[in-house]
Parts: sequence; structure tokens; C-alpha cells
Amino acid sequence: MTPGPFKRIALIMLSAVLLGLSLHHGFGNAWLSQYTYASGTSDPSLAGSVNSAAAHTTTATPSGAAGIAADTQAASQTAKPPAPAAPAQPDPAQPDAAQTLSKRVVQYNMHVALREDIRYLDGSQTVTWTNPGNKTVSELYFHLYPNAFQSEKSTFMRESGGQLRGDKATVDSQGYLKLITLQTLEGESLLPRLHYVQPDDGNMDDYTLTKLNLPVPVAPGKSVTLSMTYEVKLPEVFARMGYSGSFVMAGQWFPKLAVYEMAGTRGRTNEGWNVHQYHGDSEFYSDFGLYSAQITVPENFKVAATGIQTKEAVTQNGTSVYHFYAEDVHDFAWSASPDFIYAEDTLSGPGIPGVRIKLYLDPAHEGLKDRYLHAAKSALSKYAEWYGDYPYSTLSIIVPPKGANGAGGMEYPTLVTALAAESDNPGYSLERTVAHEIGHQYWYGMVASNEFEEAWLDEGFTSYAEDKVMENAYDVEPNLALEASYITAPAPLKQPSWAYHSSDEYAENVYMRAKLVLVGIEKQVGAKTMQKIMRTYFQKYKFKHPTTSDFQRVVEQVTKEKWQDYFHQYVYGSLMADFSVEAIRVNEVNQDSNTQYESTVLIKRNGGQNGPIPLIFSFTDGETVSKIWDAAESHIQYKVMHAAPLEWVAVDPKNSNVLDNKHINNFMRAEVPEQSRIRWSLGLTKLIEGLLASVGW
Repeated sequence: MTPGPFKRIALIMLSAVLLGLSLHHGFGNAWLSQYTYASGTSDPSLAGSVNSAAAHTTTATPSGAAGIAADTQAASQTAKPPAPAAPAQPDPAQPDAAQTLSKRVVQYNMHVALREDIRYLDGSQTVTWTNPGNKTVSELYFHLYPNAFQSEKSTFMRESGGQLRGDKATVDSQGYLKLITLQTLEGESLLPRLHYVQPDDGNMDDYTLTKLNLPVPVAPGKSVTLSMTYEVKLPEVFARMGYSGSFVMAGQWFPKLAVYEMAGTRGRTNEGWNVHQYHGDSEFYSDFGLYSAQITVPENFKVAATGIQTKEAVTQNGTSVYHFYAEDVHDFAWSASPDFIYAEDTLSGPGIPGVRIKLYLDPAHEGLKDRYLHAAKSALSKYAEWYGDYPYSTLSIIVPPKGANGAGGMEYPTLVTALAAESDNPGYSLERTVAHEIGHQYWYGMVASNEFEEAWLDEGFTSYAEDKVMENAYDVEPNLALEASYITAPAPLKQPSWAYHSSDEYAENVYMRAKLVLVGIEKQVGAKTMQKIMRTYFQKYKFKHPTTSDFQRVVEQVTKEKWQDYFHQYVYGSLMADFSVEAIRVNEVNQDSNTQYESTVLIKRNGGQNGPIPLIFSFTDGETVSKIWDAAESHIQYKVMHAAPLEWVAVDPKNSNVLDNKHINNFMRAEVPEQSRIRWSLGLTKLIEGLLASVGW
């Protein structure tokens, strides 16, 4: 929603004041860096024919999703032209059934064909679900995510306003998933038992979640296998999945089972299904299992996919057939294009038992191949060192073409997408996005937090890890003070994604504020202890779907301290840690014929508590006095006697309190000379006039 003129004027004036004060007090460098939201027992040889369904024609309607704006620090870098790369070959590593990393609750055997016009998918699959609980289950829930694009009335479309991260829906951004058959292995049709549900908002026009009443309930430890055929109409991509030109991104494209949670999982008192619709700001949550996929595409298309390619592609009758297999993952995504330029490299080291890094480049970024591979290897090696092993033998990186950025900056198991090739000089946005998305392999991929309900456990943790890689590999440090100033609507981190009032509020909190909450812990315990916290959390909860309270327990176990107050304020609550110099009074005092100056200073805590706060008192004779305030109370008053008058006071001058989002009140002069006051007022007026002149409405 575009703000009205008065809101614009107020916002511009506030920005001008912030900029003026920052420059005036030596904080000008804070405005030089910017933040990026960068801103998912089967036989691999199983084969079968793909069920082709007749095409269904529909009227396309605009659709979209709200999201996160990407903004990055620019840097120019050139690379040598790469040598021509051989086409992708099958992975030498074969599945090892003896290594079981997860409970493998689900098993998919999928066959999908991309039609020649690349607007439709024809799919068939068998899916087996094993009841992991202690109760008999009489229903299953399936996510039908492509139905988010079915009409402007879907929950996704209503909440999103037709855009995601600045990418807007077009007249062709309409799509759907239509189940054609749904049967038991005995051939009994279950379609009459299927009905759509809307547990989050009751929107009867939303068809992204469906409930199936089973003819025979599933006892604990027992399994049920269903077969189905379906048709997917791909939207023109603007929100994660779809097509752009001859490029296809198939993410969240198939009927996918929801998660059945055990008692004790994420604080549940009773076992049951965790089910939600597809929302404008939420991502995904699913359970671990096995995936075997046969993907048929027009013969000139190359395919990238989750898992390993188990055999060479077979080309015949104008099509190419690819086979992929993945274990201990909770999703399966793939992408196809005739234009991909393929390159690869390998990485081995501590925590990395030999990973084949596969790069699918848009031709516009062919010359940046080495940068992509370096970023991938830097990120993966550091995450393995800091947090734990990367257990998969492959990692694919897709670079979408210009115009397809809606598919960029996303994560899927063993497969990520970079930002689209919009620019031939992407600056550090290239490296930052690759580092961010590979970080998701840990917090989204293996830890597998519930992104519907606790997005911060994925996005915040990944943003924190991303910064570490950028510092370590590229000497790019985050400007935390500036990032904190972006937070204008702090909100609790542990809440459903759709509970935030806007996509901006969602982004501010689950990406940026969540990261600052983690940095705030690190500032108190030290970098070494914080690394131990993060590693312990990953090792303890990989493949287990933890919750916020699980992370808090790890923090308390590692530090041997209670963190309830901190989590109550900043995680479960919506506080920031704002401190201010509220007032200064200087009085001249005569003592034994000597002139002294008594300075009274009032310091206030306007938000949450965040450890000791440093203070500096500077006097006109050049001397300074440093103090530390424990900030246990809401305010404190200091009286300082000195031979010279107090000139200024600063709270937290080095911005060590990363959760302070209002630095404008951290500094106060004891007295501003009249001449300086006039000069400041005129300068601020001219700055505001210039900003207003540059804005038209």
C-alpha cells in the first residue's frame, strides 16, 4: 500500500533528521553499507510412464505474493571466461540405504512431464505415509500449493497484493494443481472423500490445503500408499514457482503431505497434524522421507533437481528423461531450461565427505562462474566447520534468467537458486545470496523448522550465518546499527507468518530483528560461546523440527545461565533496547574560591534490557569520563563534578547494543551555541527541501 502524502512527508523528514545527526556526529559511514534479504524404501531405478492429462484451458488472472526487497552493497569484480563445460552427468555416489539420518515418514515415487509449451506439468505419483505416532490416524492432509495462483481470491493472493520481493504478477501469472485421480493400490477412487479446508482464515476460495478421509485408518507404525495423477498449470513466475521465457522453476509443485507431529514436538501436548494454508508471507514445513523422480522435458532442456542424478538422461521421440533420487530430505524441487550453461566443482574437507557442486548458469552470467563456485565452496565449508556435517553428496545452484527473479533467492533440499541474472555487475549480492541460500541447507533443510509458525528459526539463523561467511570469506562486515534503524515495527518472533501486519513487518522481524537477537546473545556471551550454542543446537535438533523453546534451552545449557528475561523481551515480545540521554543540566559551583561545574545527566531505558550499557561524558577541557550502567532500572541520574563544563554525553558510542533502533537519542550536547544552532537549522531545512523536491506524487 502506498502511503499518503502526509505520511511521506513525515517519513522523509524523519529520514533527513537521522541522516543529518548521523553525519553531524561522525556516524556517516553507517549509511555506506546496505542489507540484503536474500532476501523448502524407494528404488532409484524405479521407472514408469508418465500419465498425460488433457489440457485444461482457463482464463488467466493477475496474482502475486508480498515479500522482501533486496538491496546490496555494490562491488565490481571480473572473472576469466570459463572453459566450455561438459553437460551434467549422473552422480557417481549412489544411495546408501544403511545411512538413515531421519525417520523417513514419507516416500514419493514421482513421474512428471513438462509439456512442449512449458506451461503445464503432467504428473503421477505414489506416496507412502508411515504413521509415526501412538494413535490411529483416519485422515491425511495434502498441500496443493499451486492453487495459490488459481484466482485473486486465494489467501495467498489476498495477503500478497500480487507481488513478492518487488516482483509483480502478470496477466499470465495464473496457475493451479488439479487432481485427476486419487486411488488406493486396490483401485478404489478416493476423490469423493477429498475436500478443501481453510483452518487459518476460513477463506472458502482458498484451495491450497485438502483433507482426505481414509477408508481404512492407519494404525501406529503402519503405512498407507496412495496413487494419484494430476495436472499443474504453471504461472508466469513472480513467486517461487513458474516459467519465464524458456526457463521453468518447479518448486512446491506436487501434492505434498503435511507434517504429523508427535507429542512433545515443538511443545505439542497431543500428537496430530500441523496444517496451514499457503500465505503471502509464509514459506513451508514438511516431513523427511525418500524421493524418486523421473522428469521428462523437451529434448533440448537441461534439468537440475534435488538429490542425485542416478542415470544418464535418455533422449528419444523429442524428449529427454532424467532420473533423480534423494534420501532424508523434506521436499523435492527441479528446474529446466535449454539455456543453462553447466559447470561443476567438487569440495571435500572436514564435515564435507565429497560434495559435487553443480552450477546451472544463465548465459548472461557465464563470466561469473568462478565467483558462484567460490561463494558456494566458502559457504559450505564454513557451515560444515561451524555447525556440523553436510551429509549429502550434491549441491545444485541455479541462476535464473533476467525477468525471472521471482524464482531467485530460494532454498530447497540440496538445491538453491541465486538472484536472477539481471545485472552483469551484481556486486556482493551474488556472494551474499549464495551464502544465504546455502545456509538454509542447515536451518531449513536439516533442522527443518516450521516456517509457517516460527520463520525466525530459519530466516534469522540463516541471516546470522550469512553475515559470518561474508565477514570470513570477503571481509564484508554488516552495519548492524544501520540495520537496527530499519526496524520500525518490532513484533514477536514466535508467531505465524501471516500474523504480521505487512510483508515489511514480516521481513524486518524474521530476517533482520531475529538476526540482531542472535547477535545480541553473542555480544553477551562472546563469539566462541555463541558458536558453541549454534553448533550444539544444530547437532541436537537436526532432522527433528525444533521450536523456539528448544533453542532457548540450548542457550541456557551452554551458558549455564537463565535467559528467560531476554527471550521474553525480544523473542516472545516485541521490544527493542532503546537507550537515550534524556536531559543535561550544568551548574557552576564555587568551592574554596575554585570554580567547579556540577553536571546532572538523566539516562533512560526506553525499551528492553540488554546487558551493561557504556556511557561517555566529554568535557570542554578535552577530558572524558567513561561509565558503565547495568540498565537494571528504567532510568539513572548521574551527578559529575569537574573543573570544566560538560560538553556532551553519549550512550553506547560504539553501538555495541545491537538492538537499539533509535540512535538519534543516544547523544546530547550540554549546550548548543546560538550560531551553531542557526547553522544546523538552516542546513536541515535545505536537506529536507532537497528531499521533497526529488519526490513527486
